[in-house]
Parts: sequence; C-alpha cells; structure tokens
Amino acid sequence: MRRIVITGPPPVQVLDVTGPLEVFESSTGYRVEVGTPDEGQVLQTSRNLALTNAIPLRELNGPIDTLVIAGGPGAEEGRYDREFLDWVVDAASRSRRIACICTGAFVLAATGLLDGKRAVTHWEFCDRLAREFPQVKVTPDPIYLKDGAIYTSAGITAGIDLSLALVEEDHGHEESLRIARHLVMFLVRPGGQAQFSHMLSRQAITSQPLRELQVWMLEHLREDLTVEKLAERIGMSSRHFTRVCLRETKMNPGQFVERMRVEAAQQLMSSSALGLKQIADECGFGSADSMRRCFLRVLGVTAGEYAGRFRRTTLEG
Repeated sequence: MRRIVITGPPPVQVLDVTGPLEVFESSTGYRVEVGTPDEGQVLQTSRNLALTNAIPLRELNGPIDTLVIAGGPGAEEGRYDREFLDWVVDAASRSRRIACICTGAFVLAATGLLDGKRAVTHWEFCDRLAREFPQVKVTPDPIYLKDGAIYTSAGITAGIDLSLALVEEDHGHEESLRIARHLVMFLVRPGGQAQFSHMLSRQAITSQPLRELQVWMLEHLREDLTVEKLAERIGMSSRHFTRVCLRETKMNPGQFVERMRVEAAQQLMSSSALGLKQIADECGFGSADSMRRCFLRVLGVTAGEYAGRFRRTTLEG
C-alpha cells in the first residue's frame, strides 16, 4: 500500500488538497493521509472550509511514498513557520518522491530542496518564484514537470493532471486513463499553461518607452511591425532596441510582436463573435493559417483549439 501524505501551510487552496486526494482515492493501492501543522485535526482552507480528520504532522512518522505539498494563501505569503519547514525537510528525506501543487513550490523552495531543480508554479507566480529563489530553475509553461524525485505543477487544477501522471507512473496508462475518464478530464492536457494567461500584458515592464511602445503596438497590429520600425518609433537603434527588448521581456522583437498579436487574438476570441479569418486580419497575422501556426508556437495549441475552449460561440474558418 503506497502512503500518500498531503499537507500545506494553512490556509490551503481547497482543490490543491482535494484534487490529488480524489485521484489517488479513485485508484487502488494508495492510503491517503491529510496532515495539518495546526493543533487538532483540522486543515484550514482559503474558502472558509475546514478539512476535518486531518492528522497533526508530529504524528506522521515513518516512510512516505509521495509527499504532496499544497499551495494557497498560506504558501504565497512568504512567511513560514520554521518547525513546519523542518518537518517538510524531514518528511522529504523519508519520501520516495515529492509533489508540489501550484504555489506549494514556494514552500519547497524555502527549504532549499528546489535549489538547482527545474520547477513550475501558477503562471501568475512564476516571475516571483524566480525572483525570490534564484537558485530554482523556473520553467513557466508546463502544466507539470519532473526533476529527479521532485514534481511541480502549475495552477490549482494542474494538481489533478500531475496526480494522474503519478498514478500512470505507478500503475500504468490504462489505470490513469480510467480515472481521467471517470473525472471527465484529459489524461494529457494539450498545450502548456500559457494558453490560460495573457502573460505579456501582466509582465512588469519597467521601461517607460517600452510600455508606451506596447500601447502603440496594440493600436497598430495590422501594420508590418519590423525591428527597424519599432526601433525608430522608440528612438533607438535596432541593435539597442533588441537588447532592451530581450532585457525587459525575455523575448527578441519578433517574439515580442508575436506575443502581442496572440494576446490580442485571445482577447477577441473571448469577447467577440468575430470569425478566425477576421481575427487574424485584425491582429496582423495575414491569414488564419498563419495565426494557427503562431498560436501553436506561442501557446502549444492552434487558434481553433484555443477558441473552442475559451469561447461559447463557434468560429468560422
């Protein structure tokens, strides 16, 4: 019987605990225990729900197959009880593998166990994780990833994706597929988490000229936005503009333009009834096929697939 221990600094995100719990309990050969660092038998969640029958961490001794660290406001505030972190380090040493759900990655990073490891978290927190823990190799796009015995996942529901992958690792494809069907889920979700966010628009671009250029570009996406044209607009040489763009956005000018066009198309797909051909024209792609290829490069899904998930009406083209 494989022992799964799920815990996190309260308040935890409800689904970060119950999602993995549901997956493991839907399979055979697992014994799931929910641990709490608080006194008593309650793990407090962020939605004013108390998960009862939790086990105090001091009682969770012995070998663990999979240690699951849930995220939530308690993980995101950045101040952790030293005893809790010490317990995580000790429990990790007794575990075959460690899985972090969403912002649970911050907890593991605070222990030092993520140093030198590739990791992902919710897209809204990737930049912060990289900034606060520079020894962690933050990889923003995957739904989940593995580095050695440590697994990390993107936001909230991605914990279910990761748990399905762990069941597949233990019991094979057919068992994982059976659970995914029961939960009415993808076994392997197409694309990365970039498709669920408008990442560039949320980035902290510190350069005032580049922020102003970003606004101008949104109004002129149908034009031929060459490096030379953008550099001239911002009053820089092409070479210097390229350096500034790489520094501020982590993208070269061509990728910057692509991302702006994709984000504009995402907005139109979710807020208008325009067809794919019209959206491609409005956003400067030139054709629906060009937009399809660009979406695939940037988001890992085609424009048609994205539209099918994120808007109610059927698109043309």
